[in-house]
Amino acid sequence: MTGPTATDLTPNDPGTGGNVTNTPEPLLEVRGLTVSYRTRGGTVPAVRGVDLDVWPGQVTAVVGESGSGKSTTAHAIVRLLAANGGIDAGTVRFGRHDLAALSEQELRTVRGAQIGLVPQDPTVSLNPVKRIGEQVAEVLRIHGLATRRSAPADAIAILDRAGLPDAATRARQYPHELSGGMQQRALIAVAIAGRPKLIIADEPTSALDVTVQRVILDHLQHLAEELGTAVLLVTHDLGVAADRAQRIVVMSEGRVVEAGPTRAILGDPQHEYTRRLLASAPSLATARPRVPLPLAATSVAEAAPLVEVRNAVKEFRLPRTAGSARTLRAVDDVSFTLHRGRTLALVGESGSGKSTTARLVLRLTDATSGRIVFDGADITTAGGAQARQLRRRAQLVYQNPYASLDPRFAIGEVITEPLRAFKVGDRVSRLARAGELLERVALPKSTLERRPAELSGGQRQRVAIARALALSPDLVVCDEPVSALDVSVQSQVLELLAELQADTGVAYLFISHDLAVVRQIAHHVAVMRSGRVVETGTAEELFTRPRHDYTRELLAAIPGGRHTTAEAEPLEETLEEAEKENA
Repeated sequence: MTGPTATDLTPNDPGTGGNVTNTPEPLLEVRGLTVSYRTRGGTVPAVRGVDLDVWPGQVTAVVGESGSGKSTTAHAIVRLLAANGGIDAGTVRFGRHDLAALSEQELRTVRGAQIGLVPQDPTVSLNPVKRIGEQVAEVLRIHGLATRRSAPADAIAILDRAGLPDAATRARQYPHELSGGMQQRALIAVAIAGRPKLIIADEPTSALDVTVQRVILDHLQHLAEELGTAVLLVTHDLGVAADRAQRIVVMSEGRVVEAGPTRAILGDPQHEYTRRLLASAPSLATARPRVPLPLAATSVAEAAPLVEVRNAVKEFRLPRTAGSARTLRAVDDVSFTLHRGRTLALVGESGSGKSTTARLVLRLTDATSGRIVFDGADITTAGGAQARQLRRRAQLVYQNPYASLDPRFAIGEVITEPLRAFKVGDRVSRLARAGELLERVALPKSTLERRPAELSGGQRQRVAIARALALSPDLVVCDEPVSALDVSVQSQVLELLAELQADTGVAYLFISHDLAVVRQIAHHVAVMRSGRVVETGTAEELFTRPRHDYTRELLAAIPGGRHTTAEAEPLEETLEEAEKENA
């Protein structure tokens, strides 16, 4: 079944919602876009004849599974494909330009000034040897929007608009000194610096907690509504698309399978694939709690905890700025316990200290003070053989799949690397184990021979999860493990983690800004703010009876809740029908 094409859809369709322009012509008009990648195994088609329109003053969301072609479509529009990718056919009309036919020199006058791109991954997009403020100021100077003297102050103002706290201090820091969410906000500042007519946002909030996500999306929506900026939003989060987009384009296997006004797509999806996506979206299903996760059969209360953190403190030195503190207390008197077979989720805003706390547990950084115990042994200052043994028993799934996979290795080498390091098995048994793990994270065994650059962000994260499970560890620290995954694969991975926990008794320290995901996976939750734990409790208690104002604020910011009761009822019926079909 094929959904309506872009030419069938106009900005005046009923049920669009939001501020819809009366402009008869779209700002961006894509027709028949076809893109492929050259690999060692031959040419791989990624986008197959995509039609797409974006009007001024509108947010158009492109949704679909990882590998569906949505990010490739976004990057092809501005001709920023990987070196082995190319546009085979189609036109990309932006105003009077066909971007697919422009020379590289002509493109430079359009990119940045008229079209801003917010990439998915800040680690590879930000210059690691330049301060954040310099990178924003550079955009202003290149396009003649500021002088060398005025650019630094203007850059700080733009960073503030993008939601970075204490923008003057952040402007003087390097990317590695910021959290993942702060890095993403710096990228957004770079994209909006030139006040472009079109912003292409490729998963712009996948690394952000829900409250900061709301601030960023509010800003993008403001640009669309007040300034007439067009926004093409690429996202795997259907809750975000439901809240923010006037129109939704659903992609699968490189094709558009359904497109139309948001209300129509969510309330009456025509394609089976769209219905499946809706059924898998945790944020849209938050109002309908799922069956609680089974708890370990043994009495956890009587068993000794696997991990104990007592009064942990971690301080970092900051660059000098007038009137600001020289030391940042990233973790401030944090205490918690984690038992085998259980999942403890750390939630909170970007920069709240969640990831730093996890690094203390794994001994990837030294605590300033406090005590950390793993399986009865004090590891606060562990080194040598004790630290190596901890590396085998405690594994980490990083937030960023682009930076955590060695680009020189084939995927088979990536997954078997921990086995080689600890001399587990021989080459044949290691590859067999890698193939088994790939299958469990919903990737074909043929992926073993591919390289990270040939995979989408979601596929890379699945590889990272497979690698972390290779040694059958006692503890897995999951630092935003599904933030880069589309909702259907996200659901598969969460189910996989639950199955592994039930089978092996592995414990998870689960770090996430997505409270809808936390509700599905966690037994207990600790809410962090400014380095401190402000509330703890079981997942059910925290979601149904939150005690702290900050917890209530986080819950209120979960995406997908902007529908009226009249709109939500048919959506609930659609989700129930889709879940019955899947069952």
